[in-house]
Amino acid sequence: MALLSIYYEALPGPRRSGRPGTLAPLLLLLSLLPFAPRTSSQNPALPPRDSAIDLFSRVIAQQKKSEVDLDVFERIQRAEARKPPGEHALTDVRFLRLFPNGTGRNKIPLSPDGTPPPSPSYRADLARLEQYLVWILQDGSGQREAIAKAEKKRKERFELIDATHQAFVFTLEGKEVRGDRTLLRYSMTPRKDYKPTSRLTTLFTKVRGTVWVDEQTSQLAKIDGQVTEDISLALFLAKVNKGSHFMQERYEIAPGVWAPTFEQYDFDGRRFFSTISIHERSFYTDYKRVGPPREAVERVRAELGKLPAENRQK
Repeated sequence: MALLSIYYEALPGPRRSGRPGTLAPLLLLLSLLPFAPRTSSQNPALPPRDSAIDLFSRVIAQQKKSEVDLDVFERIQRAEARKPPGEHALTDVRFLRLFPNGTGRNKIPLSPDGTPPPSPSYRADLARLEQYLVWILQDGSGQREAIAKAEKKRKERFELIDATHQAFVFTLEGKEVRGDRTLLRYSMTPRKDYKPTSRLTTLFTKVRGTVWVDEQTSQLAKIDGQVTEDISLALFLAKVNKGSHFMQERYEIAPGVWAPTFEQYDFDGRRFFSTISIHERSFYTDYKRVGPPREAVERVRAELGKLPAENRQK
């Protein structure tokens, strides 16, 4: 299965990524984690267990809805590569335009200020996106296969979301205020009796942390997790070290639509016979609804028609 492949990127379709595909399964798991809440018997002010069960069901449903919503929204990613903790110097900053294409996302490089660069390469990237959108709208065996793979991948992601109900114990600790929202804070620990059903869900047993959920909407608002034991990947050809860390924040980016606005990875380990050190922060901004491919292709065509002369191929 594509999702279980150690060398497969977390997003389907045409893409670019500087992150080693070896870590894609772990990053995918951490970014999808909802929670299975369990109330604390030591705090009578917290909601009763029945309401916690209802909340869990709503969070699961909202996580799946967010997965679907992202298929019709583009966004801008500012990706910062940093030296290990304690060394604050940036080693690389990239701006990418992430545009949904019907089976995944195209990643189009932008200029250092986050705007379209005045170069033929940008127009070429947009032209390739247009071609793919036109292609995916056709009814052929290649298109059906691409769509089937994307649907299979989504089904697997949904199964991972559901699996967190069995994999973790989440204990309600209290409430926090973020802006004008009230967040419920839960600790996240692996269940001792959990039996993983795949290599991928085995990773659940080696992660713990804290999650925050928006009280009003039952949306996952933040997750902060760390690796508690060394994790072997790719048939032991790669390893993520104990202490590696992940954090993601999510906000409402359109009425009823929540999506990531910030992510941070601090992973150390090895791949094959060399060490790896990934210390990245990503900021996601400028979310815009572009719609499914039939709508999106018209937007891309309109943009291609408005590009200044210096963007056009000679």
